[in-house]
Amino acid sequence: MRKAILFVFAFTAVASQAQQLNKAFKAGEQLSFRFFYDSWLADITAGTGTTTISEEIEEVDGKRVYHIIGQGNSKGAFNLFFKVNDRFESWVDTASLLPEQFKRRTREGGYVYDDDVYFNHHAKYIRSRRAVKDIPEGTRDVVSAFYYARNWNLEHLKVGEIYKVSFLLDDSVYTSGVKFLGRDTIRIAAGRFASLKFKPMVIKGKVFSDPYPMTLWISDDKNRLPLLAESKIVVGKVKMELTGFRGLRHEPESRLGP
Repeated sequence: MRKAILFVFAFTAVASQAQQLNKAFKAGEQLSFRFFYDSWLADITAGTGTTTISEEIEEVDGKRVYHIIGQGNSKGAFNLFFKVNDRFESWVDTASLLPEQFKRRTREGGYVYDDDVYFNHHAKYIRSRRAVKDIPEGTRDVVSAFYYARNWNLEHLKVGEIYKVSFLLDDSVYTSGVKFLGRDTIRIAAGRFASLKFKPMVIKGKVFSDPYPMTLWISDDKNRLPLLAESKIVVGKVKMELTGFRGLRHEPESRLGP
């Protein structure tokens, strides 16, 4: 399940650092996902997750913000030996798509991690439960970066090109990147989609030894939905796939059929 959660972190690498207007999502959107192990023996669901934007625009320090909630839970037999209950929340400025606040509540087996992070983008620092740290311009938490990435300008993408981004994880700032592999057509639980294919870079040594261990597909339309992420393991693959959506800003034109 820890690897499955890192798929969300990997998707943040698609974000660029320049500010940009939101054209990809709106308040009230909800996406649903399934995390599973896929091998020649079986397809085993390890957990499910959702990302939800609250129906109402909220206000933080005089700024209008999207309140975005990401949740992930283990399912079935996995609860018996490694129960997961994770919740991430981000309050994101509707104008700049920069985060104002970030909240994390992690329960994974016996591991517990709680944090509350406050961003000061003008002075370029964050304050959390454990530290006060300087940050580069445009740094985002993993939730806000996930949504900001969907607004990235992809008009001039070149196959093989690598794009860089800074993001905050466990009170540390990491610089990551993503390599564009080209266009593809895939079939997942939510249907058959035209997609854009990437190789995100993850934090080497945390869970993966290879800095580019996974492949990510996003919808080739104005919504830029995360469709599928997968990583090879010793036997089979670990995957995250989109299972459902509602409240999209645009019609899912990349969906080619069921």
